Amino acid sequence: QVRLVESGGGLVQAGDSLRLSCAVSGGTFTNYIMAWFRQAPGKEREFVAAIRRNGVTTTYPGSVKGRFTISRDNAKSMSYLQMNSLKPDDTAVYYCAADFTMAYRPISVTPGEYDYWGQGTQVTVSS
Repeated sequence: QVRLVESGGGLVQAGDSLRLSCAVSGGTFTNYIMAWFRQAPGKEREFVAAIRRNGVTTTYPGSVKGRFTISRDNAKSMSYLQMNSLKPDDTAVYYCAADFTMAYRPISVTPGEYDYWGQGTQVTVSS
């Protein structure tokens, strides 16, 4: 059974940084495209970042590009989200997700395309 566990959330002020971590167990980590999504109260789940199995190719939406950086450590089965210059609009529950794939395919920004999810970690940015 594949399990994803996020950590690193918290309460910070605007302009601060946070680093989220996602520990993956129960599967072959290098078979997963890893991603981060977030969901604010009353809003749909939103794509934040994704990284290919090779750890090189990444994708971000315009709202976080240049501020957030996704990375992965295949030896440790870990994914990370470095968030800099945080804004109050970044306040949300952040979820780690894994998309199982044995072949090359485009990175998806759709939550339904991801096979496994963590329980989420709260990030609150005060103004």
